[in-house]
Amino acid sequence: MKAEALPPARAGEAIDWAAARLARARLCFGHGTDNAVDEAAALVFHAAGWPHAAAPAAYRRALPQAARATLARLVERRIRERIPSAYLTGVTWFAGHEIRVDARVLVPRSPIAELIERRFAPFVEAGRVRRILDIGTGSGCIAIACAHAFPAAAIDASDVSAAALEVAADNVARHRLEGRVRLLSSDIYAGLGARRYDIIVSNPPYVPEAVVQGLPPEYGHEPKHGLASGADGLDAVRAILADRQRHLQPGGILVVEVGDSAAAVAAAWPELPFLWLEFERGGGGVFLLTAE
Repeated sequence: MKAEALPPARAGEAIDWAAARLARARLCFGHGTDNAVDEAAALVFHAAGWPHAAAPAAYRRALPQAARATLARLVERRIRERIPSAYLTGVTWFAGHEIRVDARVLVPRSPIAELIERRFAPFVEAGRVRRILDIGTGSGCIAIACAHAFPAAAIDASDVSAAALEVAADNVARHRLEGRVRLLSSDIYAGLGARRYDIIVSNPPYVPEAVVQGLPPEYGHEPKHGLASGADGLDAVRAILADRQRHLQPGGILVVEVGDSAAAVAAAWPELPFLWLEFERGGGGVFLLTAE
């Protein structure tokens, strides 16, 4: 690579350089970041091998030439191949925790993170939560965040994908939570027996199959089974709702993200008193039901 093709040497200027190129390319930002600047910063820090915590002081530091060359290649791939930046770096953040990701799992981006940070207040008494179930755990991000938020609770994290459970196992080990987060191969409740939980939380697939085909190219790098859920997008939600009362403790809550399928969910179950949650940092399409 020619020297003149390299990004600027100072990290802050390199972020500006990368962000300008990403913005001009009219990419889809929605996989862990929602704008070109944040995505550029993630790529710069990855290329330099700097920890997330090094910001903002690191913006004044000089990048080694090898890091500048790596950054140029990452930006080129992000634009040319439309690969989400989290897959290029292999890491993202969820509820303040570092999560390793690759194409075996969706990139964590659920607004449920904000709810976990609040320890599901005011809907449960945090000190009384003993068992939590994360359905469709993927990378394990929700289960891991819950384990940190509820240090006295045991977490079951289920998924039908053996490949996803491999990624989740790596993340659970990195967070040293093997003793509290149990990974289960299960289709919704099928592998759980008669276990009951204080909180059941899920970010399941909820996109109609036809809609998945029309999503921006970035989504094509993610596992389709993590996005599509039947012709109307509600197959997984139906299964979660169908047997929820058998697995919720009295006073327990069910929290499910359904994204743009929120209106379809409300229309399909008009008898259910869904509470649709709002989030300070944006996002929506998350409902809450109590056991009662």
